[in-house]
Amino acid sequence: MIRTVLVMIWWGVWTVLNGLWGIPYMFITKHVEPLYRAAVWGALMGAKMAGAKITIVGLENIQPGQHYIFMSNHVSNMDPPIVIPLIPGRTSVLVKKELFRIPLLGTAMKLAQLVPVDRSNREAAVASIRAASDVMQHGLHMAVFPEGTRSSDGKMRPLKKGPFYLVEESGAAVIPVTIAGSYEMWPKHRFAITPGPVTLTFHPPITLAQAGGREALMQAVSTAIASALPEDQRGASVEAPEPD
Repeated sequence: MIRTVLVMIWWGVWTVLNGLWGIPYMFITKHVEPLYRAAVWGALMGAKMAGAKITIVGLENIQPGQHYIFMSNHVSNMDPPIVIPLIPGRTSVLVKKELFRIPLLGTAMKLAQLVPVDRSNREAAVASIRAASDVMQHGLHMAVFPEGTRSSDGKMRPLKKGPFYLVEESGAAVIPVTIAGSYEMWPKHRFAITPGPVTLTFHPPITLAQAGGREALMQAVSTAIASALPEDQRGASVEAPEPD
C-alpha cells in the first residue's frame, strides 16, 4: 500500500514540476523534445518504483527513420507508463478529451501534440483519426490500445475498428505490442500495486497491403498480440472483432 501511494505521489509531483518549467520552455523555444523526454522518464521511473522488472523483446523490429502505429493490449494502469517510454522515438497517443480541460496538463498535452479523442459521435471520432494522422505526418509514432479499455480479468478483449481507420488514413505500418505481467502487478479493480516481472514484446510490423485489407489486419494484429500472452489471457483475441 505504501509503495502504491509513493508511486502516485511521484507521478503527480513529476507531472506538476515538468509543467512548471516545460510549458514556458515550449512557448519560448517551440521545442517539445526536452519536456517529452522528461515526462516519459518520470513515467517509467514510477513504474520501476512500483517494482516492475521489465524485459524488452523485439526492438530490432523497429526500424530507425520509420514511423509506426503501435497497438498494444491493455490490462492495467501500469501499461502506458511502461509501453510509451520504451518506444524508440517521440510518440503521440489518443487521450480522452476531458483530460485536456485539466489546467497545466491540458496545455502540456496540446503542445506535445497528443490527440483528443471524442467517442460521443461518429463525426467526432473521424475528426480524431484525421488529427492523429496529421500528427504522424510530423514524424511522430502513434500508440493506441485498440481494445478500447482495460480488461477487467486480464484476458485480451476483441479489438475495436476505430484504430484501424487510422492505418488506412495514415498509411503507416502497425507494430503489434504485447505487455505481459502488468495485470498481475496492478489489475483494474485493485488499488495496491504488487511488484513483479513485465515482458514487453514488439512484434514485426504489418502493413495494410501485407494483411490484405482492414479486417484481415485486425485479425493479424490480434493474433500477434495474443501470441506472447499466457494462454489463459488470450481470451477473445482471435475471434471476430467487435463491430463499431
